Amino acid sequence: MISTFYSLDALGTPAALLLAGVIGFAFGYVLEQAGFSSSRRLSGVFYFTDMAVVKVMFTALVVGMLGLSYLAACGWLPLERIFLMPTIYGAQIVGGLLFGVGFVMGGWCPGTAAAGLAAGRGDALVFLVGALGGSLLFNEAFPLLRGLYTAGDRGVQVAYATLGVPRNVFVFGFTLAAVGAFWLCEWVERVRTGRSAYLRSAFLPLFCVVLVAAAAGLFALPAVPTPPAIPVAAAPPAAPGTASAENALLETVDQARDHIEPEELADRLLAGEPGLVVVDVRPAAEFATFHIRGALNVPLPQLGQTLQPYRNTGLIVLYSNGMTHPAQARDSLQRQGFDNVYLLTDGLQGFRERCLMPVSLRPEPLTPAAAARVNAWRATFDPAATPAAAAVSPTSPAAALPRLLETADLASHLGTPGLKLIDLRPQPEYNTAHVPGALSLNVESLRGNVGGVPSMLLPPALLAAQFSLLGLQPSDSIVFISGDKLHDTTLAGLACERLGHLNYAVLNGGYPKWASEGRPADAALPAVTATAYPVPPSPDRFSADYLAVRAVLGNADTVIIDVRPPDYFTGKKSDEARAGHIPGALNRPFTEDVVTGADKVVTLKPLADLAAAYSALIPSQNSEVIVHCRTGHQASQTAFVLRHLLGYTHVRWYDAGWTEWAAHPELPLVNEAGEKKAP
Repeated sequence: MISTFYSLDALGTPAALLLAGVIGFAFGYVLEQAGFSSSRRLSGVFYFTDMAVVKVMFTALVVGMLGLSYLAACGWLPLERIFLMPTIYGAQIVGGLLFGVGFVMGGWCPGTAAAGLAAGRGDALVFLVGALGGSLLFNEAFPLLRGLYTAGDRGVQVAYATLGVPRNVFVFGFTLAAVGAFWLCEWVERVRTGRSAYLRSAFLPLFCVVLVAAAAGLFALPAVPTPPAIPVAAAPPAAPGTASAENALLETVDQARDHIEPEELADRLLAGEPGLVVVDVRPAAEFATFHIRGALNVPLPQLGQTLQPYRNTGLIVLYSNGMTHPAQARDSLQRQGFDNVYLLTDGLQGFRERCLMPVSLRPEPLTPAAAARVNAWRATFDPAATPAAAAVSPTSPAAALPRLLETADLASHLGTPGLKLIDLRPQPEYNTAHVPGALSLNVESLRGNVGGVPSMLLPPALLAAQFSLLGLQPSDSIVFISGDKLHDTTLAGLACERLGHLNYAVLNGGYPKWASEGRPADAALPAVTATAYPVPPSPDRFSADYLAVRAVLGNADTVIIDVRPPDYFTGKKSDEARAGHIPGALNRPFTEDVVTGADKVVTLKPLADLAAAYSALIPSQNSEVIVHCRTGHQASQTAFVLRHLLGYTHVRWYDAGWTEWAAHPELPLVNEAGEKKAP
């Protein structure tokens, strides 16, 4: 079995760099020997006087295709061990056109230009400088081109699987097409120039016979299962549950590439590594007794749903007392599309023995540097070692809560260390009575003018400042409580997600339901000690701007849901620059997802009803979905329902919504009543 640098995640190693250099020099030498260091010869393909480019291209494709096919058929190299380029139609079509124009104008592509420069061609240097300048320009203009960068993203599309034919049939057919292309190129050169190097030679027939025979030989080998198309966000290269996926998992286990050592985890936690999520899967009582500082306590049945925002983003580390339950959980998550889940070697016991054992009790003496490292670990992760520090920074956060929390569940958690309650009602209502211990927060303080667009969710730095004033920490469990607007809590939840704060919940029914059930309340103002909430280094992955929305217009694989009231959707009413809706958008008002009862108690409809309604709009849970309203407030509720309650995996939230879209006169809209609406 061949282990590639890609499958070993070793592309950044010195060995990979050395091999890449050797291959690069060999490639350049072959290009030079073939005469590809001449732009005149390269441009001959456009005048049909020299078809070497076409012949070399087909030769490379066929030889590479046959080689990989034989390696795969013999079981020596599963395709999941090599990097397969995703298909991004919009970006690749535009990029191909730009490449073609540059090739026509200069007669160079990047690889041949490098070979030409090595041969002393001055025009090749000009082309390479231009390519470098274009790359720098693309980097600087990326925020404007982000929509194009992902336009038409279909993930990995394997040609024979897309066409629905067996691999061997496709390979044989493509080989025949290449053979035809070789003969056609020779004939074209003879017609245009009066000469042809191979048309009447013995080499061309022999070469073609060898290629066709090699392609036909694949039919004598065992068939390789046809892989499905892989969405770009899906983690495993093979479909979960298939033999190849299971074998890849077993090999990962065999080589211990699914483990992280306690010392490495402690160092990463001390460094505050962004995107590192440590999950304790033990029972809540054991978690409360002692756990690794900053860890989440997530019950095993809730792992997939709770960790969904971190799927294939950052690093997830599971631990328990031993290794059995985390290993089983890791396997389950892997089958759900997670490829960034690791196990803590030797579990919590190993962490305590290897990181928290005092220097004086260790069987072997430590160097001063090693002793200092251990003392730093103990000062951070062992509350018994530094009780004063532990008193300032609690290390017993509440267990991870379900995203939608019922009042009875909240009542059972009151008083739990690390549980923070945030009341989003207007201040007079909060001042009158609130859940004991709840802090007041005006939800509008989480929004502001960003880039000239009003009512946008604030950037991470400003949100972190708000969280700091509230005394919040990344290890806290946060429950948001609303009045008669459930979407206040979901908007606040998106603020949490923008900061990478995974452990939050919204109270179903809000304070009105809590009060109607006669549960405890007071009017005390809790004391708050400000913290320094960290700012994540990278932007969130759930937001979309108007460029991203415009890029998917007309894409049958993307569903745009407008959650405004019907009259605003059709254009009968308007409070923005223009009336109507985004072309192709479906209308499902956010109010259709909730039930308003007595005493202004607003609760979500049963999940079965919500699932049925959205399945009529969205083809599958893996479909790309963009939700919006006027300012993003109401759409946050729909995004919450789809992502966290119904399990849709590719949901983006267009925050600026109709406010921004209507203000751009160049953006299309539909404002005719009677346009197709969602049921």
